[in-house]
Amino acid sequence: MNISAEISINVKNGTLNASNDGYFGQYGGIFLKKPLAEINEFFQTKVYTKEFQDELLEYYKNYVGRPSPIYFAKNISKKGAKIYLKREDLNHTGAHKINHCLGEVLMAKKMGKKRVLAETGAGQHGLALATAAALVNIECVIYMGEKDIKKEYPNVLKMKVLGAKVISVKTGNQSLKDAVEAAFEEYLKDPINQMYAIGSVVGPHPFPNLVAAFQSIVGKEAKEQFLGQTGKLPDNIVASVGGGSNAMGIFAHFFNDQSVKLYGVEPAGKGLQTSLHAASLTKGIPGVIHGFKCYYLQNNNGEPMKTHSVASGLDYLGVGPQHCYLKDIGRTTYVTINDEEAIDAFFVLSQKEGIVPALESAHALAYALKLNKELDENQTILVNLSGRGDKDLEYVIKNYGKHYIHV
Repeated sequence: MNISAEISINVKNGTLNASNDGYFGQYGGIFLKKPLAEINEFFQTKVYTKEFQDELLEYYKNYVGRPSPIYFAKNISKKGAKIYLKREDLNHTGAHKINHCLGEVLMAKKMGKKRVLAETGAGQHGLALATAAALVNIECVIYMGEKDIKKEYPNVLKMKVLGAKVISVKTGNQSLKDAVEAAFEEYLKDPINQMYAIGSVVGPHPFPNLVAAFQSIVGKEAKEQFLGQTGKLPDNIVASVGGGSNAMGIFAHFFNDQSVKLYGVEPAGKGLQTSLHAASLTKGIPGVIHGFKCYYLQNNNGEPMKTHSVASGLDYLGVGPQHCYLKDIGRTTYVTINDEEAIDAFFVLSQKEGIVPALESAHALAYALKLNKELDENQTILVNLSGRGDKDLEYVIKNYGKHYIHV
């Protein structure tokens, strides 16, 4: 079903509004109600109070460095549409993750929790949560797949320096899915003293709502900034989608602006014709996993499939329920970029604009570069540059450097 100009999406504070039981259409829900009721009640009654918002916004301004700027990338925009970058890579900790981590840790502290638990793939969520936990003096435990620990070791070292305990997950594919399962299992052992601080708009209600609410600051800023710089709204917004938090952040406050096309970019990995990808919306089937309903990658027997992406933060078999809903109603177009295209975009931005992007962000940039060639110079594209690539340098140079740099 396609959304028409006459249809208005139900939004609240700039984000999609879930039903009382946590559904966006048929997606989402809460299949682990009891331990999450306390989190949901606090979110619904306290997060939007003036006291909580004032404290959070103070941290955003003077600790994170918000608002993050919008930059016109003129060197990569010469032959088509104008490409603009929302520079979330300039945030303290180097990515958008700090936006919701500060919110989650403040919630945990005010709820009297002794520790926060989380999963991480690329390490950006773990790093941001460890940072926020140090700030408010609360214990932090991060679960990370053994494969991702080796790949993203600079972030692992930072987490440890910040005082977090990093636990290696050696089960399954040793990646993000396995870290999610291990962290949530540990949380359920003691939901009284600890809080699960999820890393994306996934999981059972209220986590998709909660993370989207904290990430909506990105879209709110972007709308004001883009209007201020160009006098109009962007024609196209592009963001990478793994779980989907950075995309929900930049899409916020634009859902009912029908002139703005929204694009979510999934990882095609080694190719959609193989099993080595993580394109949940493109190749997945609706079902229940990790306590909520979404499109996820499964085999003919309904068993979860292993996934792959060159970007660890996109290497997840499911996706946030908001994105599933947006796909079904046709408001957002979901496309794919493979590993090679993402690597190429990584070096294009580095060598043409002097900005080294995270591999997750490079997927969005790669699609923007494709779109740029299809549109004329009067069109605009806003990309959420969700993180910087420090964490990826060793891996990229080792595996792809000889094709792009002088060594």
